[in-house]
Amino acid sequence: MSVETLDTQGAPLRIGELAKRAGVTTRTLRYWEEIGLVKPTDHLCSGERRYLPAELERVAHIRELQELLGLTLAEILIVLESEDAIERARNARRAGASRTRRLALIDDAIEVHSRLIERMDDRLARITAFRDEWVDRGQRMRARSAELLAEADALR
Repeated sequence: MSVETLDTQGAPLRIGELAKRAGVTTRTLRYWEEIGLVKPTDHLCSGERRYLPAELERVAHIRELQELLGLTLAEILIVLESEDAIERARNARRAGASRTRRLALIDDAIEVHSRLIERMDDRLARITAFRDEWVDRGQRMRARSAELLAEADALR
């Protein structure tokens, strides 16, 4: 994955600039916005989307989750929600929010985190079942190969 230098400071990026720097298409960014993965900072009068430079880092993170871990967009959304919930709790602590507010944000982060763990456990269970099926197939093929070799030896 090649993403240009992750400059998270500076002027907002137009959608085409973000797409080019992140190595994705503008169509991809529009779809990701539609499903809640990325959010433009604002829209110009012409309707053009603008993104904070920090969104470049988020797009790179999404691509990494897709390519490196093979997560689906639905799974990535849960990961991002978990990360965002943790960040909201941190920001509230730094801002000196009330104990009640911080507790509510931490509870929210715990809930989202639990959903993420459940999703990962489900994925791991499905991967394990798929692997076990293929191990079993391999064993059956080896057994059949051994039978055929034995039959061929018997015919000699």
